[in-house]
Amino acid sequence: MNTAEAVIMITGASSGIGEATARAALAAGARVILLARRTSRIEALAATSAKALAVTCDVTCPGQIEKAIRLGLSHFGRIDVLVNNAGQGLYAAVEEIDVADFQAVLGLNLIAPLRMMQAVIPQMRRQGEGCIINISSGATLGTWPGSAAYTSSKAALNMLSAVARLELAESGIRVSTIAPFMTASGFYQSVKAGQAVASEQAQQSAAFAHAPERVAAAILSVIESGAAQVDLVPRVYGGTLDE
Repeated sequence: MNTAEAVIMITGASSGIGEATARAALAAGARVILLARRTSRIEALAATSAKALAVTCDVTCPGQIEKAIRLGLSHFGRIDVLVNNAGQGLYAAVEEIDVADFQAVLGLNLIAPLRMMQAVIPQMRRQGEGCIINISSGATLGTWPGSAAYTSSKAALNMLSAVARLELAESGIRVSTIAPFMTASGFYQSVKAGQAVASEQAQQSAAFAHAPERVAAAILSVIESGAAQVDLVPRVYGGTLDE
């Protein structure tokens, strides 16, 4: 798919990977629909380009998803690409995972992407093509203490994406996953639980964490290529990246 001609909807677009992807897409000539809960941040970003639309949306709320799809279609007439980027971490040993926290993380990291996919698929079918990119995590390529809740949600997203890719191929809809490496963003400051561990990990990874712009470039590349799976994880951590 040609990025420059696409209408791209991005969840979690107010910061980090989502914001970087929005900026990269706009620079490439795409039209962009920015979804996030933080209205002021996405409105400020949308103000930088006539090709951007900001829509306040909590992707865990079905009614807000429906409204976002409706506004996006009304404004641009189509949705070519969905980037499911919104997500949240959780650090806790298995015996200490709070079930309510786990359910909340599953709701944002797994159920919300499913709802977003279900919301855009009918329009993409009508268009005869589409691209869905689910942002997973490089942490799913290994086994790390304290990561069970978060990596379980992302591993489930990987399988959801793989099956959706198979089911939707004949409709011209490509479903892909991208597994970023540790990324310099607000992720570690907004975990559902385990803030102390997250902060320590952020400090330890500061010297080698990837910039959000690096992930954004990979996302735009997948829009063009339609690759099924891409990871940005160095080989030493179980990925395919040579660094």
